[in-house]
Amino acid sequence: MPVLVTRQTFERLVAEVLETLPEPFRRALDNVTIVIEREPGIRHRRLVGTRGRTLFGLYEGVPLPARTSAYNMVTPDVITLFQGPLCRAARNRAELARLVRETVLHEIAHYFGISDERLQEMGRY
Repeated sequence: MPVLVTRQTFERLVAEVLETLPEPFRRALDNVTIVIEREPGIRHRRLVGTRGRTLFGLYEGVPLPARTSAYNMVTPDVITLFQGPLCRAARNRAELARLVRETVLHEIAHYFGISDERLQEMGRY
């Protein structure tokens, strides 16, 4: 049975993760916004080619290491978190908080230029 939480409660879980980031990482988050969507849309699924897999989050943008001096006047990168799949995957609130934390950190890792392959090598995927 999914864990049912309000959007406000879900937003608070995300905020708590961001508040616990070490200061150097918080300072380095520049021109990126975090968005919460109920479910991934067709566009989200096509971007990552999920084909039946569950999608908890998505990073879209130019990773920090790839930004050059030409990187200016651009729209913010976007980290999208999908509340529905995260709530359905959790058995209780503590597990939901853990999944939200893992997903936020995973997508922030992409912002810092860390690939899924590297996350797997590090045992973080």
